Amino acid sequence: MNSKRISILLTHLGLWILPLLQVAHTAPPPPVECLSTSGYGCTVSSTYGVWPDRSTCKVAKVLYPTTEQELVAAVADGVKNHTKIKVVSKYSHSIPKLVCPGGDEGMLISTRDYARTIAVNTSSLTATVDSGVELRELVDGIAAHGMALPHSPYWDGVSVGGLLSTGAHGSSLWGRGSAVHEYVIGMRLVIPASPEEGFAKIIELVEGDEDLNAAKVSFGVLGVISQVTLTLQPLFKRSVTNNFTSDDGLEDNIAPFGLQNEFGDVLWYPSMGKAIYRVDNRAVNTTRGDGVNDFIGFRQTSSVFAELRRSAEAQVALFVELGAGLKNNDFVFTGYPVIGYQNLIQTAGNCQNAPDENPPELVCAWDPRVKGLFFHQTAVSISISQISSFISDVKKLRDADPSSLCGVDLYSGFFMRYVKKSTAYLGKTEDVVDIDITYYRSDKATTPRLNEDVLEEIEQMALFKYKGLPHWGKNRNLGFENVTSKYPDLPKFLDVRRRFDPQALFSSEWSDAVLGIVPEGVSILKDNCALEGLCICSEDRHCAPDSGYFCKPGHVFRDARVCRYNASLSEPLTGDRRCGSDLQSQM
Repeated sequence: MNSKRISILLTHLGLWILPLLQVAHTAPPPPVECLSTSGYGCTVSSTYGVWPDRSTCKVAKVLYPTTEQELVAAVADGVKNHTKIKVVSKYSHSIPKLVCPGGDEGMLISTRDYARTIAVNTSSLTATVDSGVELRELVDGIAAHGMALPHSPYWDGVSVGGLLSTGAHGSSLWGRGSAVHEYVIGMRLVIPASPEEGFAKIIELVEGDEDLNAAKVSFGVLGVISQVTLTLQPLFKRSVTNNFTSDDGLEDNIAPFGLQNEFGDVLWYPSMGKAIYRVDNRAVNTTRGDGVNDFIGFRQTSSVFAELRRSAEAQVALFVELGAGLKNNDFVFTGYPVIGYQNLIQTAGNCQNAPDENPPELVCAWDPRVKGLFFHQTAVSISISQISSFISDVKKLRDADPSSLCGVDLYSGFFMRYVKKSTAYLGKTEDVVDIDITYYRSDKATTPRLNEDVLEEIEQMALFKYKGLPHWGKNRNLGFENVTSKYPDLPKFLDVRRRFDPQALFSSEWSDAVLGIVPEGVSILKDNCALEGLCICSEDRHCAPDSGYFCKPGHVFRDARVCRYNASLSEPLTGDRRCGSDLQSQM
């Protein structure tokens, strides 16, 4: 092993093993901060600290119910006073402004303390849980009864209500698929009611009720989810092997791979020409193995290393060699396959499980209190029938300038998961590959990124050429542009919204724009708006002409309009443009 590789190994060991030391650590900051301890005069943010448009979201007050009776009282209070209402989870993990009521007189209902119930019925293979229950509490709670939730998102800090409202998922085309809402067979909602009914009431939906198809992915506009009943399976084991290989033939392999592997996913590093195929299937329960998923990106990270992480050279082969966070037991990775029970493999995360300390020493890598990961995230689902063509188009862009996607590879490349056609009105309209692309966001809204145009072209290509569906809990504004045309059951959803909440108290300017209720749309046209995904450029001023970035057509998708750097019209960019260099030095 050469000295450079040893140096990289030590850097990564510092990032991944130092968090295990017994030093002070702290949970993510609360999303709601108030001027008074009684919950008045508040602001709400996402866990990343900044909304896509960098605005401040103000609310008049926040309530923290602990029982369903208190939850009903909270909704009744808002309805009686004609107040806009939004629900926020403990960590507010979504990127768009889903929890912002608008204006500064709205109210929040937090489900932080509404997480007491996990009632497992082993005879019916079901569990009924409060909406504020965190995913880790759910999967471990049901595993104690010998039960398993077949699929889940990959970070275990999300709440049950939050992950359902945004359509969160794992990866599978088998059975009911990987979206958690496909396993919902019952739901209790608190919705507005007449004065005679006390201003709020509980409705109960069960499998077979058409309205459940709206409530399963609700965008937070139907009311407050109180409890959810999920169908389960007997606890099972999984066997996982990560294969690191060339991306040759990825466009041909991607669809068959999903059909062949029940829990498979793919990490594609386009600038390196590499891919990690996660071969992930059930194993017989008697198979030896006590594996756990302690994914590196979700571990408690030293606040010092969280800053270094943005410029550390990506070493994907090393990532795989060290198990990518998988362990064969509670302590160490010894080799593939990693075999373990479903609750210990399906999801990961411990960075959020820490007491408050000031100043923070161990944090989630995205904690806004330290200069850690600050990023945009584009998450778009493309039809299985179209995914091969999309990958081929991305390769054309990559082959024209391999360095143009180095920044993406520093942020885990293109993360591709499989999601099956949904029964939910706002779920997937066909079998898809969901592609998550995480990439650098500048500290300043007016500062362009290196190779700004390439990622903008890929984003627009996915959304418009291939008619991709946005993830409701991720994406920049433009991800939701004209999204209503992609959901044929949207009228059914809006009918349920009108019946459940006729005064639209749970709706906001943001949700109305996304759902097409108002004609203005989600774009915000102003100087530099395209740099942050607030608009698609139509004029040079939407880019950064003073920095040499001008609005131009795409190279492969000619209908795209992107902010492209013209070196002849500005000062040269500093920094090394080669893959593996510190690409953030220009920012």
